[in-house]
Amino acid sequence: MPATSSSAATSVTELFGSFVLGGEEFALPAICIREVVNFPARISALPLSPAFLEGVFTLRGTVIPVVNLGRVFRPDARAAEASDKIAILDFQGVLVGILFDATGEILRVRPEQRSTLSYANGDAHGVVAGTILLDEGARLVQVLDPAALVRIENVPQVLALQGAHRQTARRNQGERRQCVGFRVAGSSFAFEMSAIQEIIRVPELQASVLNSALCLGRINFRGSQVAVVDFNTLLNAAPVQEAAPAERQFLPDQRIVIARIDDATIGFLVDSVDNIVNFYSEEVMAIPLLSKARAGMFGGCIAKPELGDIIFLNHREIFSSNEIKEMRQGHANLYPKDEGVKAERDPKQGQRKVYITFALENTYALEIKQVREIIDFSGDITRPPGMPAFMRGMLNLRQQMISVIDLRQLYQMPVLEKLEQAKILIVERGEDLYGLMVDAVENIMTVNDSRRFAAPKMLRNPNVEGDPRGEMDEVIDIEDEGGSHKTLSVFECDRLLQRLARELPALAA
Repeated sequence: MPATSSSAATSVTELFGSFVLGGEEFALPAICIREVVNFPARISALPLSPAFLEGVFTLRGTVIPVVNLGRVFRPDARAAEASDKIAILDFQGVLVGILFDATGEILRVRPEQRSTLSYANGDAHGVVAGTILLDEGARLVQVLDPAALVRIENVPQVLALQGAHRQTARRNQGERRQCVGFRVAGSSFAFEMSAIQEIIRVPELQASVLNSALCLGRINFRGSQVAVVDFNTLLNAAPVQEAAPAERQFLPDQRIVIARIDDATIGFLVDSVDNIVNFYSEEVMAIPLLSKARAGMFGGCIAKPELGDIIFLNHREIFSSNEIKEMRQGHANLYPKDEGVKAERDPKQGQRKVYITFALENTYALEIKQVREIIDFSGDITRPPGMPAFMRGMLNLRQQMISVIDLRQLYQMPVLEKLEQAKILIVERGEDLYGLMVDAVENIMTVNDSRRFAAPKMLRNPNVEGDPRGEMDEVIDIEDEGGSHKTLSVFECDRLLQRLARELPALAA
């Protein structure tokens, strides 16, 4: 049990800020309180975090974890509410938000009004450092220990992570990167584009002797048996659906993200793949994690006003975890590669390129290097007068004006009635940015150059209205989920923009 002793450490008056929580009054040293803010409109839950961590939010370029103090004392305490206040605690360079019911007042405390708590050897050090007695002993205020609050579990690593992120940002400042954003259990995550080999619809899963709560089964991917990991289970974010692989029901938006690092390939089942995000290295903000569980897999946070907070994953740390490593090695040993696909991997047959497939009445392919990023369709598009019908309008994307082209209007197709799945492909031409509005983005895939062919002449008829294939010179041959082959026309953004550059002046005249 902690013992109480009189404080004689200082003879000067100290300043504290007081707060109310559950009818009790608490205080923090004023020197540690950076500011008090309202509960944010948007807060991102962080998987694998302890129950007292409500989530994280961004405040002027810094990721702030929000600690529910009530749950530190009592795990079944209520969750955060919109009326709550957050005190931003700044201690040794670490910012943490402490959740309270309401703010109190600034207290000027004399030494004789303070008492400190001493914890016996072996006792867990609590977050209460002592008490303040006011109003002749009628009012008791509990003093919180800033060091204990930020060191609940893992802050020494937080400090190291923040320092590492600052050094990395300085080294890579100005480097533009891409990541693929997806959702799991209501939260947004992203993998670096370089880690993703393909994104596919969920095929029929085959049973595996390594099936577990984490491993849903296996798929045949280019002749290799690839384990499929339930990302929900990896994050402990949702209960496991007890069903055999062949019996499990998948939702239409669910996808398998095929990630590859060196010789390791794993499929991750996610709830949906939402966008491709363009970002700079210095935009990745360190997450001050308060939990040790899989802490290394969280690479940081990317805040985009139109997308919210995206948790950027360190794919190399995921692959180095013991469960994934054992699963990958086990499947490689149990299910050897199909010798029949060696010819497809022969380097003599050319390089492999990454494509996205998108819907525009039919399905088309677009080499991913032509796309700067992919965003959801937004209603915040301004349409100036005098624009051609196929120009949807202008979109302000992070202080850059985007000319949005409605490809359905351009190719005289029927109007798309439901826009829930519509996306805008952001492409560059010189210093200008354009947005190509499509019905939906479907998959990301890697295709060998040997599967790319000249389009048949009958498809390249520019006089056929409502068919963009008239402008496409090439097709790719892909294998769909059922194993059958499918031919997709390859969309060329630069060719389209060159044509529009020639035609727009005449249309505007």
